[in-house]
Amino acid sequence: MLLQSAAAAAGVASVGPFVLREGRAASGSVKIFSWAGYISPDMLADFEKKTGVKATLTEYGTNDELLNQLKATGGAGFDIIHPTVDRVPNYVEFELVQPIDESKVKWDGCLKSSVEGSAGMGGVVGGKRYFAPADWGTEALAYDMKKAPLAYGTASYGDLWAPANAGKVTVRGHSSLIGIALWLESQGKLPHPVRDQFKDEAKARANFDAILKVAAANKKSVAQFWTNENEAQGAFRTNGCVIGQTWDSSAVALRKEGLPIRFVAPKEGALAWMEGFAIPKKAENLENAYAWINWFYTPQAGALYTNHSGISSTAVGAEAHLTDLNKQFFADAYPGDALQKLWWWPIQEAWYVSIRNEYQDRFLAA
Repeated sequence: MLLQSAAAAAGVASVGPFVLREGRAASGSVKIFSWAGYISPDMLADFEKKTGVKATLTEYGTNDELLNQLKATGGAGFDIIHPTVDRVPNYVEFELVQPIDESKVKWDGCLKSSVEGSAGMGGVVGGKRYFAPADWGTEALAYDMKKAPLAYGTASYGDLWAPANAGKVTVRGHSSLIGIALWLESQGKLPHPVRDQFKDEAKARANFDAILKVAAANKKSVAQFWTNENEAQGAFRTNGCVIGQTWDSSAVALRKEGLPIRFVAPKEGALAWMEGFAIPKKAENLENAYAWINWFYTPQAGALYTNHSGISSTAVGAEAHLTDLNKQFFADAYPGDALQKLWWWPIQEAWYVSIRNEYQDRFLAA
């Protein structure tokens, strides 16, 4: 499995220095389009120091924002983007990205299991690879350990909707519907297996009809819906929420601030995703795009990324350089068999995203 190879692979040494294939030292610039809060100034500085390439960063808050921006420019404006793997087929469908020249990537620096596993998750389309894994993480249960304590093994997506938490819950519209789906499935109350709804429109609508009934009935429990990192953190920091379905990065940021927020995988399985790098169709600094990927596939760069964002890097050996807080966060979030029970997001094709967004809007308007 993806995560079990991390420790075994930790001893692999990084490769360097960074040079272009012709043997010239890298120079010039690279334009990066990544998630808000993912790439730190320290990372950009280290990349420039190691490669001689000046990186400029533009940030976005959602996968849809990234996709729409690239649609607007026809795949121009950036050299590297940072999509979630299950959405990569959307970019290929709209001819917004180019296949990765695998001979230019130092794959030994990336966990082998993530490279292999990403192929069937959307990273390889039509026999061509469009995705270089960068990180993985989860969406699970963030909670105030004093006001809404949870424990692994009993914690459930259903806890979000417990009467004691009414008016103090934060969730994201579309992904909270999947949390409800997994909760209903565990009780035998869903018309079809959750994964089937990603493959068949009729099954998707049948499931979403059942999910929406539960979501609408419990909407009064939601104090704030979030769509991005800042909103998810703000729900706990300033808006009175004590429990929520959030990203791991949201919870670790609050914990770093000294707030009593913890994060745990529910018994139904944490929603797991993988993100990585893709190269837009009209990238102008192609060699420097590969220099960015290869720099990221070093233990030091991976650790800079995880220590900053709280999201697990796919760089081999990164875990050896993590802070004590990040190591403890990981142990608290995924005890016991939690890593074996991760629920990996399936490929979300364009038709599914359309239906998903339709039911999300109906939930928000209920």
